[in-house]
Amino acid sequence: MKLTVIGFWGGYPKKNGASSGYLLEHNDFNLLLDCGSGILAKLQNVLQPEELDAVILSHYHPDHIADIGVLQHARLIQGLLGKKMDTLPIYGHHYDQSEFTKLTYKEITKGVPFDPAASLAVGPFKITFLKTDHPVPCYAMRIEADGKVLIYTGDGSYKNELIAFCKNADLLLCECNFYGNQNGKQAGHMTSLETGELAQKAVVKQLCLTHLPHYGNTQELVNEASGKYTGIIKLAEEFLAISL
Repeated sequence: MKLTVIGFWGGYPKKNGASSGYLLEHNDFNLLLDCGSGILAKLQNVLQPEELDAVILSHYHPDHIADIGVLQHARLIQGLLGKKMDTLPIYGHHYDQSEFTKLTYKEITKGVPFDPAASLAVGPFKITFLKTDHPVPCYAMRIEADGKVLIYTGDGSYKNELIAFCKNADLLLCECNFYGNQNGKQAGHMTSLETGELAQKAVVKQLCLTHLPHYGNTQELVNEASGKYTGIIKLAEEFLAISL
């Protein structure tokens, strides 16, 4: 598996940046995890929209889905220009029907509901889910392929159930929207100290901090997390690629 960070800001994209979006590649299958604001412009540096095989969404906050509409139009226009493409499946939960219905557009994209209580096969990936503590329904994902495991937390505050869910993962792609001296519980986000604690207790091989705050020195998030976790810690940045 190869993960490429396309966007990593929480809430909204910082100047010239993008909010949440990550490209996961394995066996020539291209899966986009979330599709936030600015993702389509950034994605085209790595992969063209018509080359995506599937999209999966953790939840329906704008910083995770804002570019779904422009992805649909990009594939529509490329089709009109002669590119041959299958209908793109966009996987999402069905607990917000008004947002879920927007995932289907003409014959361009098709919204596909996932069952959080079951595993989901998407191309070469097996995906299982854990509901996170967030103001709207949101799901962390455990993504497995050829013996490698990636955890994408989506958005959510720390809870003990995450430890077993993340156990022994090769990579924990973990939201980190708050610094160590803050409290993210009410907002439904994790602090740097909590990400480090989760990574240490789950015995993951490496930790990548994402969904970053727009203020302060974000490198300090790594310093704070390293006080709890003794493994490899990376700070998400544009086009950071991690191979598992």
